[in-house]
Amino acid sequence: MWLLLAFLSAALLGFYDVFKKMALRDNAVLPVLFCNTLLCSLVFVPFIVMSAVWPQSVQGTLVWVPAAGWREHGLIVLKAFIVLSSWVAGYFGMKHLPLTIVGPINATRPVMVLVGALLLFGERLNAWQWAGVTLAVVSFFLLSRSGRREGIDFRHNRWIGCIVLAAVLGAASGLYDKYLMSSLPPMLVQSWYNLYQACIMGPVLLLLWWPRRRQGTPFRWRWAIVGISLFLCAADFAYFYALSQDGAMISIVSMVRRGSVVVSFLFGALVFREKNLRAKAVDLALVLLGMLCLYLGS
Repeated sequence: MWLLLAFLSAALLGFYDVFKKMALRDNAVLPVLFCNTLLCSLVFVPFIVMSAVWPQSVQGTLVWVPAAGWREHGLIVLKAFIVLSSWVAGYFGMKHLPLTIVGPINATRPVMVLVGALLLFGERLNAWQWAGVTLAVVSFFLLSRSGRREGIDFRHNRWIGCIVLAAVLGAASGLYDKYLMSSLPPMLVQSWYNLYQACIMGPVLLLLWWPRRRQGTPFRWRWAIVGISLFLCAADFAYFYALSQDGAMISIVSMVRRGSVVVSFLFGALVFREKNLRAKAVDLALVLLGMLCLYLGS
């Protein structure tokens, strides 16, 4: 069950990346991120209120948000800071790079999660799973070669640096999620961390973007921002419940979620008309073969 939920989350994440690219084109990054966090929090606020005021209406369902103490909320606030830091770096990188470059780089994030899972949680991989991880690593190096053909030097491009930083922080978030799901209900974490993110992004927007809003790229409202929030909420919902299942392995769930690159790659090719697709398709094929090896091994 947890593996199917991971695949569902991957498909939803692909559409999330597509809407994110659409919203960020020639647009200010921080306001888009704030709108995203605000809309995500508005999705979950009704469930928080219903669980507190009319608990009998939702208790025992998937949207039940149980009460928690200061320690639990402190852990969730830390989760919000980690995710927001990853998003800020990732949004800036996404704005300035082709989707067919960003997607495969993000697809290598689970390799870092794998190392952490081996060291922290004692997870062990079989031969098929190791084969999948190896293919993911190889695809990253091939992707760097494809990027150079478009004038993108992986070693000196700051937007590549942003995407890599986002991937590292995202890996840390994934490992932290495994820890949280061992002691906290999924809905408690997802609902409150979205609310805390909106509370954090408000002051960030006012302090960093608002005073200099006329000097940089202006903010334009786009309905794609709503798509970002809806697909992200659905993807995270499936993800958190996958991790809460008995026997779920964060190393495998994280790797499968990077299968979202399939959706983002197709949209990058068909909708955004990005370049050098033949070489990138080879990189994508290696990622998909790696996903297949992980599925067979699991």
